[in-house]
Amino acid sequence: MTRALVVTDVRPVDLATGTIDPRTCLRIRDGVITDRGDLTPGPDEELLDGAGGYALPGLWDRHVHLDTWASMAARLDLYDTSSEEEVLDAVAQHLVTADPSAAVIAMGYRSSSWDHVPLTSALDAVAGDRPVALISGDGHNGWLSSAALRMLDLDPARHPTALHEDEWFPVLGSIGELEPAEVLDARVRQALRDAASLGVTGVVDMEFGDAPQRWARRGITGVRVRAAVYPTDLRGAIAEGRSTGTPFGPLAHQGPLKIISDGSLGTLTAHCCQPYVTPAGDRRLLAHPCGLQNVPADELAGLLASARQHGLEVAVHAIGDAAVDIALDAFEATGAVGGIEHAQLISAGAASRMAALGVEASVQPAHLLDDATTMDRVWADRTDRAFALRALLDEGVVLALGSDAPVAPLNPWRAIDAAVDRGPTAWHPEQAITRREALLASTDGVSTLAPGGPGDLVIVDDDPLRASPAGAVRSTVCAGTTTHRQENAA
Repeated sequence: MTRALVVTDVRPVDLATGTIDPRTCLRIRDGVITDRGDLTPGPDEELLDGAGGYALPGLWDRHVHLDTWASMAARLDLYDTSSEEEVLDAVAQHLVTADPSAAVIAMGYRSSSWDHVPLTSALDAVAGDRPVALISGDGHNGWLSSAALRMLDLDPARHPTALHEDEWFPVLGSIGELEPAEVLDARVRQALRDAASLGVTGVVDMEFGDAPQRWARRGITGVRVRAAVYPTDLRGAIAEGRSTGTPFGPLAHQGPLKIISDGSLGTLTAHCCQPYVTPAGDRRLLAHPCGLQNVPADELAGLLASARQHGLEVAVHAIGDAAVDIALDAFEATGAVGGIEHAQLISAGAASRMAALGVEASVQPAHLLDDATTMDRVWADRTDRAFALRALLDEGVVLALGSDAPVAPLNPWRAIDAAVDRGPTAWHPEQAITRREALLASTDGVSTLAPGGPGDLVIVDDDPLRASPAGAVRSTVCAGTTTHRQENAA
């Protein structure tokens, strides 16, 4: 007989109506809610006492680079740096105590406010013959020492500056390979335990590399995973018959085809309809004043057509308004299914087009906490169209919130708060959404805990429709298994 879980004494939150239902019990069997009401647990059933807490559908982070996020705790954190001098000083101090036989990997520097591109020679002056790899805060460029370049089979003479987009992403996918697989897997397990303590029951993993091999090896059962495939591996996925939803682990499945169609704000390469507004003397945008389209329109349409033919949903990274418009053209031409990742800046008619085409907006509201200053500087004439969550919802676009961890922490409550409060300065408050709307955008489309629905839920002590839980999440359940339980919970 299959073992079941009975969750007692909870107050279910209905995110469709914004109401709190009376206290009740839930039975979960084979990963699905089967009963709701006044239940008597059987002898074969596990019991979880909700102690009158508020229960809502399990939370999802719809955009995570999980391996990179999991490794952050073991890497030098540069997110608090604000200048090249501070970055180099932090690296120099770290090298004093770092293992001299190991590569130094760091993340978090943001060069969008600098007036020049970081030079390899400047990093070499600090690193010497030590391999040092610095990953930018948004993950879209990498600043490597000559020794690190050589370790990754790159010629330092051909890379005098930080690597950008097309040349960087293959390198980023290889950095994790510098560490043993078992070490990385242990870090991922810990990261998922931490995520469960925040109520997370599912993630869309946008990490580069061989997802089927990685997740089959891990055998993780505490979280649902949809793992992306990139165009470089698309032929292999098609040959193996991996459409979206194909399983390759206990709770791991094939996710979307991820396409990085333009650059990022952090590297001033997000593709915009109008030139960036730049301070006098800033030379970085002379060659590409409107940013860069990494994947030309015809190539993008071809990838979407192939995805549709082979049953793959699509996740198109598009940050600038021009890139979003090009992506929507491709969706319209091909009938592909999926969404746009980020949609950080949209043109005046983009929201209505997205709604008409059924294209989802996968957004990361916490990014505005870091990007507001830069947007006010280089997009000063268009910030009313940035992080336009209210406009998207009002047009009927389906929102899905995420973090893009490690660009922002894997914490759905942080994303929800940013979507509602728009940061400490209430940046463009006219684009704020309600807490109910933000929660609904964080549960993978599940609005209520009802029979037939997934056996994923989170129990909190405080009403989540009024504010983020003041204390820790009481309990998290994924597929009928308790993945987190507060130590002092009943």
